[in-house]
Amino acid sequence: MTSSSDRTAHLAVYDTFADWETGHTTAHLAQNGYTVRTVGLTRKPVTTMGGLRIQPDLALDELRPQDSALLILTGASGWDAGDGLAPFARTARGFLDAGVPVAAICGATAGLAREGLLDDRAHTSAISFYLAATGYAGGARYVDADAVTDAGAAGSGGLITAGPTEPVAFAREVFALLGVYDAKKLDAWYRLFHDSDASAYEVLQGE
Repeated sequence: MTSSSDRTAHLAVYDTFADWETGHTTAHLAQNGYTVRTVGLTRKPVTTMGGLRIQPDLALDELRPQDSALLILTGASGWDAGDGLAPFARTARGFLDAGVPVAAICGATAGLAREGLLDDRAHTSAISFYLAATGYAGGARYVDADAVTDAGAAGSGGLITAGPTEPVAFAREVFALLGVYDAKKLDAWYRLFHDSDASAYEVLQGE
């Protein structure tokens, strides 16, 4: 029996949240039976980089890995300006330790690097020297790819990383990890939204 936690994805939100980085991910999760809940440091509203105001559904200290299928972290200026967003990276550690996957894009990858979560996992980001500037120890595991999924050791959660220009590849990795689409439909989805291949639409419609 599927529990609500198996169909709930949590999206971290904070001031200067990079709007464009998770639009594909959250929209298509919602269209495929997932509930997307937003998580802030507190329940106080935040303003995205695009000027949108978001009222978080819950505060970070209310979030438990067992209530979630995935934690999504996006870029924001705060990742490179002090430790204000470090609690989200610490939460990501708790998720991975509990066997619940985490997906991080753009500046959130630097936050995970500072937390030591990329030292032993294959990962990517905007560019290798961006992460190297954090002083992390995982440079040898950096992969020059649009998006990377590391399944992790037995009992740990999978970790998805991507750079800021790859929201479609990021979404593809999320859908693959969660089993949102079968392999044929996932390929079609990517070709439609990344390559503008109109022929892929029929595959997605099941024809």
